[in-house]
Amino acid sequence: MPFPGPLYERAASAPPVPRGLPLVIALTGFTDAGSAVSRLIEYFRDELSTSPLAVYSNDSLLDYRARRPIVSFEKDHLTDYRPQRLELSFAHDSLGQPFLLLAGYEPDFGWDAFAASVVAFAESYGVSTVTWVHAIPMPVPHTRPIGTTVSGTRSELTEAHSVWQPHTQVPATAGHLLEFRLAEAGARIAGFVLLIPHYLGDTEYPAAALAALDSLTAATGLVFAGDELRDENRAYLEKVSEQIAGSEELARMVQGLEERYDAYMAGSTLATPMIHTGDLPSADELAAELERFLASRPGDDDKRGA
Repeated sequence: MPFPGPLYERAASAPPVPRGLPLVIALTGFTDAGSAVSRLIEYFRDELSTSPLAVYSNDSLLDYRARRPIVSFEKDHLTDYRPQRLELSFAHDSLGQPFLLLAGYEPDFGWDAFAASVVAFAESYGVSTVTWVHAIPMPVPHTRPIGTTVSGTRSELTEAHSVWQPHTQVPATAGHLLEFRLAEAGARIAGFVLLIPHYLGDTEYPAAALAALDSLTAATGLVFAGDELRDENRAYLEKVSEQIAGSEELARMVQGLEERYDAYMAGSTLATPMIHTGDLPSADELAAELERFLASRPGDDDKRGA
């Protein structure tokens, strides 16, 4: 059971925050194909200027047994303890434009209380827009642009960027609940689902994080450099191309995905599935075909899943 303590603590040294900023939400959790969101959070924390405004309580929201903190061991003693982090921060993009950032783990407990707190923060800061991203595996080729499904209350973004608009039911994430509650509260909110090639979904695929940044730019006007990610992605794609060139099975699979992708994009803008999954190899077949690729990447090249 979660510890019955406070849900969050306000940062004592929080800077003044102007009203009317965009709010960006990035939560890891149920699905994160291509490590899109985890890399996005890493980018925000390592590359941008951020100042915590509120820090959520791990004892109230986190299942430590499911996502254990990291400790560092040095010969005969411990040197570091790194717990999970979930924070609301004041941030600036690569051009110095300010925005609010809610980033970290998806809560294991207290979803309703968590969602209520985020709605309250959005209202108290008078946010202009709310944008969140997550990523799912899809039978699409890596040789085509990463598509998105866009939901929320901003129809202009859905019309412009939602390439797949299904009628379906899926297991909810905390991000879905936030979108639902914020939409009820009248917020201008957009949720971007990145459609990541499923044969790369278990890797750290730099293009996934780049697509997340591009989605945020389209929704907010914020600018993110991402030069390191682009360099990583070029190296990553070179290795993928090498593996495919050495396997007729992989080449046929990718060609089939390309043909279906191109036919869908050329012939349909309706709310129908992007690809008829019944015509595709099964997940087990794809996993077997790509086992050599996923297992053969040298350790030195795996710093970021390249």
